Amino acid sequence: AEAIGLYNLGQSCCLNSLLQVFFMNIRFTRILRRITVPPSPGQRRSNVPYQMLLLLEKMQCGKCKAVGPTDLACCLSEHRVKLFVQHDAAQLFLTLWNLLKKQMKNPELVAELSDLYTICIQEHLACQKCSFEIKSNSTMLTLPLPVLDASSHRLKTLEDSLQYFFHPEELTGQNMCFCQQCGRKTTFLQSMKLVHPPQTLTLHLKRFCFEQSFRTHKLSHSLPFPQELDLREVLTEDQCLANDSEKATWQYELFAVVAHSGSTSCGHYCAYIWSLTECKWYCFNDSEVCQVSWDDVKCTYGHSNLYWRETAYLLFYMKKHPQ
Repeated sequence: AEAIGLYNLGQSCCLNSLLQVFFMNIRFTRILRRITVPPSPGQRRSNVPYQMLLLLEKMQCGKCKAVGPTDLACCLSEHRVKLFVQHDAAQLFLTLWNLLKKQMKNPELVAELSDLYTICIQEHLACQKCSFEIKSNSTMLTLPLPVLDASSHRLKTLEDSLQYFFHPEELTGQNMCFCQQCGRKTTFLQSMKLVHPPQTLTLHLKRFCFEQSFRTHKLSHSLPFPQELDLREVLTEDQCLANDSEKATWQYELFAVVAHSGSTSCGHYCAYIWSLTECKWYCFNDSEVCQVSWDDVKCTYGHSNLYWRETAYLLFYMKKHPQ
């Protein structure tokens, strides 16, 4: 009885889905169990990692089919996370992650948490008129992958989206940069290189697009994603900045899918998660948890004509052979 649901407190399906993805990740719960308990009741009430730990323990005592994340929700609202509103899963994931990192006092745990989720990228800008170039390293929690290319054509697969994300882009016209060597604005080539993908790699499919009319709409066309993802096969040599032994660890297996159904103004989230201990897929839909098949997970690939249907929004991949 390891899969326990979370009651919906009123539009808390997004929070519930993300919590289940955190809790089903054994490496995350190992870190969470080692946090320092805050000394005073007030500090304990407003400490996100501690409230997550309490909720996890409540779920694991396994006396009921679902528990209510009320205390954690109240704790989050102290940190300006609104309750009873529609959340965007990618934004809420980042918010939760930042609060966890900020409130884990132990630097060693913070480092482990970063290793578990942070993606290291190098951004490269090269002037196309001379040899001037700028390199800067940055970290990201999720890779925001486009589902359309620059000409608004649909990308066909997850691999296409990944390649497109790392595809060099020419900055011309209004986007030209000032080149210190040429002494004027010139055309630059901007490219991203993957330096280090983490143990748990989070991909964010940019299915919600902002239109001129300022209404967000959802792109729900089919975009298949694989159960096994080898980044060495997806990215080219010049899209990576790593040696072969590092690249040997770039093989991933799908661990979880946070899916969105409905429209942007009135939607619902649930999570499909692979149980690492039982080797089965489960669907976590608030208080309801049931075992599902890979075919059920594939139903979240998307469908052009049924935009209210369930569509994958966040994909979590886990390293097959971590170092």
